[in-house]
Amino acid sequence: MITKQKGTYDVYGLDAKKRKYVYDVIDAICEKYNYTYIETPIFEASELFHRSVGDSSDIVRKETYDFTDRGNRNITLRPEGTASIVRSFIENKMYGNLSEPVKVYYVGPMFRYERPQSGRTRQFTQFGFELIGSDDVLSDAEVISLSYNIYKLLGLDVKIRLNTLGDNESRNNYREALVNYLKPNIDKLCDDCKERININPLRILDCKVDKDSEILKNAPKTLDYLNEESLNRFNKLKEYLELMDIDYEVDTNLVRGLDYYNHTVFEVIANIKEFGNENVLGGGGRYNGLVEMLDGPSTPAIGFAMGLDRTILAMETKETKFDIKDNIDVYIMYGNDEEKETASYILQDLRLNGFIAETDYMNKQFKNQFKSADRFKAKYLIILKNDDLKDFKVTVKDNLTKEEELVNINDLVDYLDMKL
Repeated sequence: MITKQKGTYDVYGLDAKKRKYVYDVIDAICEKYNYTYIETPIFEASELFHRSVGDSSDIVRKETYDFTDRGNRNITLRPEGTASIVRSFIENKMYGNLSEPVKVYYVGPMFRYERPQSGRTRQFTQFGFELIGSDDVLSDAEVISLSYNIYKLLGLDVKIRLNTLGDNESRNNYREALVNYLKPNIDKLCDDCKERININPLRILDCKVDKDSEILKNAPKTLDYLNEESLNRFNKLKEYLELMDIDYEVDTNLVRGLDYYNHTVFEVIANIKEFGNENVLGGGGRYNGLVEMLDGPSTPAIGFAMGLDRTILAMETKETKFDIKDNIDVYIMYGNDEEKETASYILQDLRLNGFIAETDYMNKQFKNQFKSADRFKAKYLIILKNDDLKDFKVTVKDNLTKEEELVNINDLVDYLDMKL
């Protein structure tokens, strides 16, 4: 028997309905924020991720699915969404008229060769959105607001963990101070950190192995190395978040795990005790240099991404209600081939008029059709009998009260509209 690959999963039944519910909430709120849906390919040129995510990142060094195709091209299954969106922005010349920022959102599968565990798989579904073309602090606040409100609408109690890396001058000053602090202690940290000290020392603060080390806890803070402009920008952002009534806390050790961030970085954390220490649901930040890095024009941008699987796991842990419809409106019953023919066009008519309708496809006896209707939790039964059909009528039965009524077939839609 052929089975699914390690770190992947099938989605069906109740799990699929939960996922569809989360999709619908995301679609609805993104529409209110005026973000439009975008799709990009699942695989891209490997260079895209090596240049954008960075060769020093764990994602590129250890986790990407890379292969050479039949045309001898180096291809990578996308490990995250932002780089592909920026590539599309450049290739399709969306920068041609930036009188308004480009605001897009996406949902799709991503791939990372990780050790599978709860809420973390090798193929996972990621939702994200990007605001490209504005450097205004209010756009930072909007992206944080959108991510925060999605989780709130999903019924989760969340908080924003916030920091700033400052502009290039501030980031470089901080990087130098961090290196000077870490070098005398680097032998006490993990092997990966020993490599990062020379490649991207800020990543050491993201280390999963040494995250509780006193060395990292006492490391220099980004806020102490901000120039005046960067500090004023950060203070303005906090002012906007307070005006928007967004719950946040400043975490000066937060740097995020990708090379392209500057200024604002943030994470959404779940206030769920049962969820353990790994309570981060999603994160993002500003990446003003990424478009230019990928050969586009100098363009400011900010974005956010979240894992759908981890979000659903948080909702289940918190026992949050999924607004899922698990019943049907109508089940149509018949006893012979003539009645079955009538059932076929009534079924078609009801579905085209917006009703969730079902019938028997297994040639069951009447008593077993009743059982099927109950399994589908049908609100109404339409029972076809030849004697009634001579008068172009059918029996409609309320499956809860068990009341029955003869209804003309031409009046079925109006009748059910009033009842449902």
